[in-house]
Amino acid sequence: MIHGWPGSVYELYKIIPLLTDPANHGLNGDHVFEMICPSIPGFGFSEAPHKKGFNPMCAARVFYKLMLKLGFQKFYVQGGDYGSLICTNLAQIAPRHVKGIHINLIFLSTLGFKQLLSILLGQYFPGLFGFQAEDIQRLFPFKRKVLYKIFLESGYLQLQATKPDTVGCGLNDSSVGLAAYILEKFSTWTDPSFKKLEDGGLEKKFTLDDLLTNVMIYWASGCVVSSMRFYKECFGKGIGIEKHETFPVEVPTGIAAFPNEVLHFPRAWAQKKYVNIVSFNFMPRGGHFAAFEEPALLAADILQFVDKVEKATFVQ
Repeated sequence: MIHGWPGSVYELYKIIPLLTDPANHGLNGDHVFEMICPSIPGFGFSEAPHKKGFNPMCAARVFYKLMLKLGFQKFYVQGGDYGSLICTNLAQIAPRHVKGIHINLIFLSTLGFKQLLSILLGQYFPGLFGFQAEDIQRLFPFKRKVLYKIFLESGYLQLQATKPDTVGCGLNDSSVGLAAYILEKFSTWTDPSFKKLEDGGLEKKFTLDDLLTNVMIYWASGCVVSSMRFYKECFGKGIGIEKHETFPVEVPTGIAAFPNEVLHFPRAWAQKKYVNIVSFNFMPRGGHFAAFEEPALLAADILQFVDKVEKATFVQ
């Protein structure tokens, strides 16, 4: 299970017991997991990469080798944010070893003609483009719910994809500045309405201890610069130019679509890349940091996805 930015392995701590011992936490106990939750190189106390160009595909190769060295020939992968990208790359490079991929954020670098046409006509002819009612609710009006949202929430990405060391050095020099920079994401990406609250609504879904533990991992390790460089290595060359971005993901795929996620991608769009979707569920609540905010909801969705894959494998 792989974290993202500005998270850390700590954001996975609440969901780990739900998957290693689901029956004692009110979940389906038919499947239990041995959890491997590594820090992305350059995040937390995981040593920063020494070579230029270390992107999510490189991280996927590292984690693939890690799993083999630990003795796992077959395994499931799960992630959100950067974890989603790394899991996707893992499924692309090791489809014989990855039994299934479950993600709670979809990244599509390009859209085909039909997907672009659905932006114009999808709200009027949803069935024609494979949209469900919830897709319409989350996507339209497209200008306000997607384009304007990208404009509001992509400032950090522009900085980190172009000048990570500039802003990173400043954050490494100020604990208050670092906390403000990170905690703003835990406010707006959890629920966009929280930005209207004086305290950012931080304690509505998290405890201050949990939030500051995550911040302290960045502060104590001094990793914010190297974590930001990951954006430069991922997006610095452009979007949609890497060969692997056009490769389909053929392993069984499960997708949990949380309503307050930064961007929503309908199943009709997702299956352009993930060609073997066996589970796509609209979650009743939750945002970007699903494992941290709604661990029980995410764990239940993972368990039902794995159950479907295992039953299909048994039948075969």
